[in-house]
Amino acid sequence: MSGEQQRYFLDVRKSARGVAWRHRLDLRGENLALGMAQSHGIPEIVARVLAGRGVGQDDAARFLTPSIRDLLPDPASLTDMDKAASRIADAVVRGERVAIFGDYDVDGAVSSAMMKRFFAHYGVVSEIYIPDRIFEGYGPNPDAMRELARQAGLIVTVDCGTNSAEAIAAAREAGADVVVLDHHQVSGELPEGVAVVNPNREDDLSGQGHLCAAGVVFLALVRAARLLKDRKPATPAFDLLSLLDLVALATVCDVVPLVGVNRAFVVKGLLAARQMNTPGLAALARVSRIGEPLNPYHLGFMIGPRINAGGRIGNAALGSNLLAAVEAGEADEIAATLDRLNRERQDMETTMLAEARAEADAELMTGEGPAVLVTASETWHPGIVGLIASRLKDYARRPTFAIAFDGNGKGTGSGRSIAGFDLGRLVRDAVSEGLLVKGGGHAMAAGITVERKNLGALRAFFEEKAAGVVAALREAENLKIDAALSADGATLDLLETLEAAGPYGSGHPAPILALPRHRLADARVVGNGHVRAELKTHSGGKLQCIAFRAAETDLGQFLFAHRGAQIHVAGTLAVNHWNGSRTVQFRITDAAKDCFECAPTGARREPGGRLPA
Repeated sequence: MSGEQQRYFLDVRKSARGVAWRHRLDLRGENLALGMAQSHGIPEIVARVLAGRGVGQDDAARFLTPSIRDLLPDPASLTDMDKAASRIADAVVRGERVAIFGDYDVDGAVSSAMMKRFFAHYGVVSEIYIPDRIFEGYGPNPDAMRELARQAGLIVTVDCGTNSAEAIAAAREAGADVVVLDHHQVSGELPEGVAVVNPNREDDLSGQGHLCAAGVVFLALVRAARLLKDRKPATPAFDLLSLLDLVALATVCDVVPLVGVNRAFVVKGLLAARQMNTPGLAALARVSRIGEPLNPYHLGFMIGPRINAGGRIGNAALGSNLLAAVEAGEADEIAATLDRLNRERQDMETTMLAEARAEADAELMTGEGPAVLVTASETWHPGIVGLIASRLKDYARRPTFAIAFDGNGKGTGSGRSIAGFDLGRLVRDAVSEGLLVKGGGHAMAAGITVERKNLGALRAFFEEKAAGVVAALREAENLKIDAALSADGATLDLLETLEAAGPYGSGHPAPILALPRHRLADARVVGNGHVRAELKTHSGGKLQCIAFRAAETDLGQFLFAHRGAQIHVAGTLAVNHWNGSRTVQFRITDAAKDCFECAPTGARREPGGRLPA
């Protein structure tokens, strides 16, 4: 038996989702985890989680107790930061009127609100401008920037601006200074503003490219506050720590890697968020009916979508205005509007997704289907295509675009990728070939504008460029398992132990645990396409499980087909709050047949599903 075969977890070569299960740790990693547990006195399962995510033995203690003080980089290490902070401080000292141009997603809304709250503390009048997603598109445009230049001496763009040289030139010609605070990948020449702060500039050596825009803004405000301490000594310093709840919100919702200071932002920001001191965040928690301490799931899947709903189908500035609000009454009113818009967005998404799934199924019926799935319709709302692309990407396990065409044949599309495939580069290549009106993005997500007449050629181009790479990635796709567990051992104590190594998210994934050889006592559809299941052990232990949005997927069909059977299940532990009580819930991400009989004759299973040599 080869070493490759030995490292299959529970001998699962092909699961319900069509992937292999692998041990996250190799033998060297297991030894590292054991040494980490012994030297630091931490539970072995926590040590396994840390080792499986690249945390070294010497870094474990610091990782488990992240602090802003230890992990916050020197703001001046970012290129142009001193210029940006100095110009912001100048605006405060002079009492200039300031315009804040932000993006329409959560990161843009948070960044805009942070800037406004900072200026308001010093008595500076500032106005937030968020472009209309449909009529103006992403980022600064010349007309809007000229109008803002007539109202303000300084324009600060947040979560945008790096690739808007023409618009920023228009603002400069109209007499305004422009400071760019951004984090997006650079395509083309940088704009000629007072400063362009972006850790993803080629000449930026700070190593902070993992920051979201709100993280960049926070560093800029740290630097500006230090300057103002000398320039306006009579004015009390702005409480920067009061912004950490918002920085945590943006960091989670923008799905940036939870490494370095990002991890401290989320850990400390969640502690701040639970105090409900920001009126807008508290109002969103109320309308979301969150009856437990806020955690990353609440930020990413309950609060974030409501903020985004304004930019998708309503007033794009609602989210930033809510988070900048200082009065609870105003916050409650805006939050109620966003909650209503979110329900409308959900209804639209359900209809659009059904149509997109039907188109995708037709494409996938022929062999392996296209390497890059491209769906389109003239009836779709352009503000929701990103959500459709994300859902289809998970469903089809390949890069996916969803495009909404208007009556004139112009389509606004959004794409989502799979790990290992650079979608942003593919889009930039398509722009260079003249197949797209415009487009841009990063490795995992991209936006495009395309003429319907070019759609066929675009699909052919994607297939030519991506077929080999995507096929190899799909073939090598696997689910990495951290450890095996029994339903009897799935306790609140274990969950709290694992949370010590959190929070989890992009770049620091939640521990994936396998439940070997459990009987699937029940599986049924609940809510909006979720599957609720119950697992039982031979000793009578029970565990309640949920598979989100799985009813019509291969995973859901597998669960329905194996009621009463003994199966393997993989997923994550979570706490379920209900009527004041806390219970453990297992969130299923995959399942597989019990392949015990598939093991070579005479082979004996070791704990954790490994077959010995």
